[in-house]
Order: sequence, then structure tokens, then C-alpha cells
Amino acid sequence: MRDRGKNGFLTSIPRCTGRLAVVILLVLATAHAVEPDPSSLDRGFRRLYDLDFTGAQKEFETWEQENPGNPMGPIGQASGVLFSELNRLGVLESQFYESDSAFSGRKKYQADAEQRARFEEQLARGETLAKTRLTHDAHDRDALLGMTVAAGLRADYAALIEKRSLASLHYTKESSAWADQLLAAHPTCHDGRLAGGISQYIVGSMAAPVRWFLRLGGVPGDKAHGIAELQATAAQGRLLAPFARILLAIAYVRAKDVPRAREELLSLQKDFPNNQLFPRELARLEKSGTP
Repeated sequence: MRDRGKNGFLTSIPRCTGRLAVVILLVLATAHAVEPDPSSLDRGFRRLYDLDFTGAQKEFETWEQENPGNPMGPIGQASGVLFSELNRLGVLESQFYESDSAFSGRKKYQADAEQRARFEEQLARGETLAKTRLTHDAHDRDALLGMTVAAGLRADYAALIEKRSLASLHYTKESSAWADQLLAAHPTCHDGRLAGGISQYIVGSMAAPVRWFLRLGGVPGDKAHGIAELQATAAQGRLLAPFARILLAIAYVRAKDVPRAREELLSLQKDFPNNQLFPRELARLEKSGTP
């Protein structure tokens, strides 16, 4: 009996050790799988999509204080200024244009001069910080992302507020060029795919002669490829994923793809309940009576 007990104890050691190792591995795997707490930069962008502009700016300012040499602090603040202006002027809602003629006939808005100056100041600060970092490391992720987003914000301001289409295309091309550098160095930074997606979709939606002219100027266009890039950003992006989802909803509305437009808007409404743009567009879809 003594021998059997001894043997039982000794033979149980490897089994216990094996079970303990499995438990440790599971705990480590679970710990690794847990998403880290979102930074104030992430929270700032989420507040933007929920139209909490004051809260967003506080988050961006906090993040910049914690990361004083990083361009994404002022770039985030510039994003907040632009979104706030777009919301104030009613541009966000009017972007659900159902036809090219409606988009072409959009009006030019009168921007707030103080906000315009603040927008430019934050962009200039962000670009200066980004270029400084790039002199030390040409592959700096946040610097390349900052330059990509900054050019994209300029494109949005020129197109949506000032109605300067050619200037907007210039900035869109610039944003795509920075995005190419970003993705070459950091292929998993899916936020960078937004710039190319927007460019491809916009140019691909234009009339054939215009597309041909823009291709000569180095601005290619492929609507289907643009949609695919936006879908990739929506699925795998970080800061810009909700923005890609908004753009997809607009694209689906324009394409008369009501089921997918409804699905995207319902998802956005759930994630950003304080943004009244989404329920209004859903009501408009339902009123159209399209299945």
C-alpha cells in the first residue's frame, strides 16, 4: 500500500505539472487576447463620431500632453475642428447625396474665420512635428499617419466647405501618396487604406473623360477598388474605421443598395447613439419605400 501510494504521488506530479502548464498557457493567452484600454486619442475620435466635440477636444489635449512630440495630438484637434464645422453648417447630413448632379450642385459654405485659423494652426503644428520625426526615422508610423490624415483633412475642407474641387483632388492625391509610404512600412496600419479608398472611389465615380484626364495627372480611379479599401478600413482600422463606415453608408445610398445602406446605418446608430445623422438617414431610407 505504501509503495502504491508513493508511486501514485510520484506519477501524479507530471500530470499535475502538465495541467498547471495548460492553465498558465490559457491564462497567458487570455491576457494577451484582452484588448488594452483605449487611449485618449482613440476616445477622442470616438467622441467625434458621436458629435461630442467638446469631449473630443479634451481627449486630444490630454493625449498631446502625454505625447508632446507626437503629431497625432494636433492632427486629432484639427479633425475635431473640421467635424464641428461640418456639423454646424449641416454638411454632414447633406453628404448623403443620391446623385452626382446633386453633389455638383452643392453650395459653398461660409466657414467661421476663427475656426478656419484654428484648423490651419493645428494642421501646421501636426505637420511640423511629423516632418521632424521623419528626419530621424523615415518609417515613423505616427508621422506618416499624421501626414496622411492632415492632407485628407485639407481635401475634405476644400471640397465640402469651400467647394474647391481641384484643390481637393490635389490634397487627395497628396494624402494617397503619404498613405502608400505608410502602408509600405506598416502594412497592418489599415487606417492608411482610407485615403486611397476615398481617392479611388471619387475618381472612379466621375465621367469617363474626366477619369482619363485625371489618370494623366497621376490620379487613378476605380470605384470597386475604392469600396474594397473602405471596407478593409471599416473592418480592420483603428481611429478611422467608423469614418470608413460612414463613407460606405454614403456610397451604398448613392448606389441604391438600400439593404447594405440600412445595415451600415443601423450599426453606426448602435455604436454612436448621440449622432442623430444616422437615425435621420434611416428614416429617409424607410420613407423612400425601397425594400
